[in-house]
This record gives sequence, C-alpha cells and structure tokens, in this order.
Amino acid sequence: MKKNALLISLVVLLISCGTKDKKKADFVIAFGSCNNQNLTNELWPSIQNSNPDIWIWGGDIIYSDTDDMSVLQKNYQIQKNQKGYAELLSNTELMGTWDDHDYGVNDGGASYPHKWASQQLFLDFFDVPQNSPRRVQKGVYEARDFKVDDEIIKVITLDTRYFRSDLNLNPSGKKRYIKSQDPQATMLGDEQWKWLSETLHNSEANYHVILTSIQFLSDQHGFETWGNFPMEQERLQSLLVLSEAKNPIILSGDRHISEFSEVEVKGLDHTLVDFTSSGMTHAYTNFTSEENPTRKGEVISEKSFGILNFDLDNKSINLQMIGQDGNVLQEINQSFKSKQ
Repeated sequence: MKKNALLISLVVLLISCGTKDKKKADFVIAFGSCNNQNLTNELWPSIQNSNPDIWIWGGDIIYSDTDDMSVLQKNYQIQKNQKGYAELLSNTELMGTWDDHDYGVNDGGASYPHKWASQQLFLDFFDVPQNSPRRVQKGVYEARDFKVDDEIIKVITLDTRYFRSDLNLNPSGKKRYIKSQDPQATMLGDEQWKWLSETLHNSEANYHVILTSIQFLSDQHGFETWGNFPMEQERLQSLLVLSEAKNPIILSGDRHISEFSEVEVKGLDHTLVDFTSSGMTHAYTNFTSEENPTRKGEVISEKSFGILNFDLDNKSINLQMIGQDGNVLQEINQSFKSKQ
C-alpha cells in the first residue's frame, strides 16, 4: 500500500511539473493599428485578457480623411465612447502615435494644412492636459520610462507625419512610390531628430521600444515605408548604434497585414526586429505575396494585434500576433543576451 501511494505521488508530481504554467511576463505591451471607428472591433476582449501594462496605438486610431476638424473630433469621440476600449483604459496606461487616416489625409505629410489643429484633437483624445509641453510642441512624438524592479523599459513613439517630406510617385505605376535620393528629404524633421538623438544618448533604460506608424525594415512593396527615404532609414540605424541605446526593437503598423522583419545591423549586439501589427478592424484578407527580404516567418492577413511579453530574467521578449479569438497566430522570441 505504501509503495502504491508513493508511486501515485510520483506520478502526480511528474504531471504537475509537466503542466507547469509558463512564467508570467514581467511587463506586457499590447499594440495595434488600423481601427475604423465605424466598424465593430472584436479584439478588445482579447486585448483585455492579455492584461497589458500599456496599450499603444500604432496609428490610424480612426479613419477620418477630412479638412473639417469638427468631423475629425466627432470620429475621435465615437472611438473614445466604445465600451471595450473604455474598459481597457480603466486599468491600462495609454500611449500612441498617428498615421495618415487619423492625421487627416491619406499618405499625408508636412504639407497637410490642418496638421496643427489635428494635433490638438489627437492630444484631446489622449486626455493630454492643456498645460502640457506637448500642446506647444510640433508633432505628437513622446518618450516614457517604465520601471520594472531594477529595469527600465523606455517606450518612444515617433511622428512620421508632421514633418515628413513629400513622397515621390512612381511614374511607371507598377508601385505607388519610389525611393527619394534628395539629401534634404526628411521623415522626422530637424526638431524631432534632435529630440530623438538626445533621448537615446541620455537614456539609462535597459530596453528601448520604438514605435513608428509606417514600416521601417520592409521597403520593397512601394507603399509608405521608411525605405522611401533611404538616407533617413540609414540615419535611424546609425543613431541606434552611436547612441548605444540598449536592446532596441521597432514596432509598426499601417499595412493591414502583420509580419516580423529582421536585419543584422553592424554595431548592434543583436538583430534589429520590426514587428508590424495591422489591422484591427479590417485586414488585407486577399493578400497573396509581397517582396520583403527581411521577413521572418509568414505574413498574417487577418485581424490581429501585437503583444510583447518581457522576460527580464532571461533578457528576452516574446513577440506574439494575437487573433480575435485570443489565439496566437505567430510568435518569435527576441533574445538580448550578448553574442559570444
């Protein structure tokens, strides 16, 4: 009898060890983009169930291409009043940037005449106080530090609209845009570049999460991408190296598909990942193929959002694309342990 009891105890112990829950993440970031305020967003319950510490809007918070700021304001309010979104914000910190359709014009940049008024409505949506420095700053970029135990995670949201130079249309029509070789062309503008350089050089953070509404690494598709301004693309990579900012990772949206892109950057200890998560209420479901030599894994062409699960003990981040039923559509682990 004693032997049988001992055997049963060992079996229970082995089963319990084999089914042990995964380690709870030390810090969780959820983000997403391309959210039409007039369509049902079925992702909010899954986003809430992921228990994020921060929700980050990756752009196209609403769809409101307009010169009428009252229309833009109304559409922001429609989104703000949505029950699932309001419930998420009751216990989750909020950050984000804009893309073109919440900026006010498709593929818009510095020439949009209502950008200042649009910025104020964007800040209203985020409940930014009227006396905040962001109310007088040109552009919606921001950086915040989140301290977790003895580690600091810095989240940087870039503005790729307010200062961005005009795009070059492709005369052949085979792709929408072609790369600019103009040395004066800019993505971020002098003021934002100066701020970003100072932010990275002076940072004491252990991780740097950099959000840019448009894709950074995938640059062959001919739509909006940092690759339309190759000198600006190279400038950001060089800044990440020269600033010695620890453990950078890039988040992006815009494309109505989700994918991981990855490159080796000389001078960085680790590969640079661009995690694209898009879209939330409508996705490019007819997607077939698209050139992206930096792609890692497969393209996800259904509605989804992104999750970053930080494991500070192991210096890694589990990156997940999550579908509307809460299922993991694709994931990778980004390790920040030094190369040997």
